[in-house]
Amino acid sequence: MKSLLPEKPKMIFAALIAGAITLAACEPKQANLPTEQKTHQSSNAPISNPLIELANFTSAEFIHPDAQFKKKPGKLKRRETLIDVLDRLGADRKESNKAVYAAADHIDMRRLRPGQGVTAYFDSNALTALSFKPDSERQVLVSKKTDGDWVSRELKVKLTPSFNKVGGIIETSIYELALNQGAGDQQVVDFADIFAYDVDFQREIRQGDTFEITYEVSKDENGNIVKGGDVLYASLNGKKVSRNFYRFTTSDDGITDYYDDTGKAARKFLMKTPINGARLSSRFGKRRHPVLGYTKMHKGTDFAAPRGTPIYAAGNGVIERASRYGSFGHYIRIKHADGYKTAYAHLNGYAKGIKSGKRVKQGQVIGYVGTTGRSTGPHLHYEVIKNGMHLDAMRLKLPTGRTLSGEMLNQFIDEKTRIDSIRHQSTVPTLYADAS
Repeated sequence: MKSLLPEKPKMIFAALIAGAITLAACEPKQANLPTEQKTHQSSNAPISNPLIELANFTSAEFIHPDAQFKKKPGKLKRRETLIDVLDRLGADRKESNKAVYAAADHIDMRRLRPGQGVTAYFDSNALTALSFKPDSERQVLVSKKTDGDWVSRELKVKLTPSFNKVGGIIETSIYELALNQGAGDQQVVDFADIFAYDVDFQREIRQGDTFEITYEVSKDENGNIVKGGDVLYASLNGKKVSRNFYRFTTSDDGITDYYDDTGKAARKFLMKTPINGARLSSRFGKRRHPVLGYTKMHKGTDFAAPRGTPIYAAGNGVIERASRYGSFGHYIRIKHADGYKTAYAHLNGYAKGIKSGKRVKQGQVIGYVGTTGRSTGPHLHYEVIKNGMHLDAMRLKLPTGRTLSGEMLNQFIDEKTRIDSIRHQSTVPTLYADAS
């Protein structure tokens, strides 16, 4: 799913504490199998030739219960192939090659990653079938026919649209808690995107703050969530910020954004910070210069970050300069509307296609953190300028995006009511997330 707000890499999780995710995926229910497949599953039905049965099965879980197959599960390790797994499970290499070749009709084997599970079925120590799920929505089944050839088929998991809600009191980790309650990486990314204009997750989240994410999901036939979808509602309530936003698509231009209760968009004219996971190392104002050794005005904000960290365009605009610029080293300056400009200094290099005259969008990667020019270490020096005057980006009251009115506001209120109804249908346990 593509985020509706400016794209950001997974580095956005640095401020939210990284974790792991496991989404459940189950086999299709027997009730949805064709009639002829239900019949041969009865324990009273005569067992057919094992090879014929395996050549016609629809799921490895529905093989006749009296069939004498050995079921051996395995997982891909680093730098392993599916053949390597089958070798470890005791399969004959010649048969393994044939089975994997047949499976390749439905999946590019180069896309299988470490941790990919596979189940092998053996009859008298001979490999007879394979079953594995390349993703949460499909299963690939491979079986040996009576003539010795191998055949593969792909099953689609029947999915039903639904909703899920996660949230809690911030005491441990927003990211960890959201995932423990069933959210996925993308939902946390979208949540952070929505609030990127109002809050600095590293410095403005406090213990005791609360959050909520209500989002679309797809469930399998057993009611298990197998895929997360769009965030419908996001709230963050605490000492620094208390705001909530609803997903809404304006009918006049077809643009989807997030709006607060009054119909004001979450999107701002400029992003508060054009970098993720960075430490604020020097604020706007007078300071003792770390290289020159005397006090002078620091006209920007410095963010310390590893070399190569992506830097984003703070807003829509046109690049005025993208070149070396004296003590600033590699430097970019962007001209925005209403007399605003933003500047980015000490870059390690520029993103592909970035040059003078290039039009850029808010959130677009324009360069990478470095330490060129007069610099003591890798960091981004960021400036906001309006009509020639430098401003403190951290204290800047930025103009908002679109504000809904008239019939468009009425449509939004209807959608807000629908989303609130969904939210109130589900509850979340009393869990905690950390602000550290």
